[in-house]
Amino acid sequence: MKVRLGAVSFLNTRPLVAALEGKEGPFALSFAVPSVCAEELRDGRVDLGLIPAIEYARHPNAYCIAPGVALACRGEVLSVRLFCQKEIGKLRRVALDQSSRASAALLRLLLREQYQLDPEFVEAPPDLDAMLSQADAALLIGDPVFRQRHRPSLDLGQEWLELTGLPFVFAFWAGRPEALPPHLVAALVRAKEEGLRRIPQFAQEHASQHGGEAAFYERYLEHHIRFELGEAELAGLCEYYRLAQAHGLIEEVPALRFFPAS
Repeated sequence: MKVRLGAVSFLNTRPLVAALEGKEGPFALSFAVPSVCAEELRDGRVDLGLIPAIEYARHPNAYCIAPGVALACRGEVLSVRLFCQKEIGKLRRVALDQSSRASAALLRLLLREQYQLDPEFVEAPPDLDAMLSQADAALLIGDPVFRQRHRPSLDLGQEWLELTGLPFVFAFWAGRPEALPPHLVAALVRAKEEGLRRIPQFAQEHASQHGGEAAFYERYLEHHIRFELGEAELAGLCEYYRLAQAHGLIEEVPALRFFPAS
């Protein structure tokens, strides 16, 4: 029986999942945006999901985390940005990309902590012009940001680093405690390590399929996205949960529970 794996359909996950694809492996992959991955895991449609970090805290006793693998950043992330039509101090209404969970919570924290703002938030499909037609600013995440990267915007990864001095963890593999035996934890780590060696290939493929420059995508994957879940990333994750609890976005700071690794 294969482990059903719910993966994210953005470029930044290719180094984590490409080596897991194929009929002969132990995983059966499906792809969706981060918010849907969280829903599929919650509803039991997948056994393990690459879920937004905030969703783990909302189900603190339900899941374990696969150690050593994450989607994170330390500073400018490029693909999580707030596009503003007004000076940030004058924002009254903000449209949130409905694909997002961790980034939406991060934006709420940053606006309160950095700018003393608590605007109205509305969810919307990831169409920037449509979002800005109904709000003063719009949060966009993932691949759709690439087409808009030359427009003025606020990079949430950089804002988090300036606030805390720590990396930010957007997502990690998580599932119910019985979902992942130790040898498959190791398989996820090996897949990441192989994926990191194939970044130039993924960048070229993405440029061929979606346009843009392969050199930009390669730089994005090599220098702006971090795929580790090490001590610094865990410290950033704990600070995120601490602030989220302080601002009422989660009920409690969750204990970090991990699948045992071989």
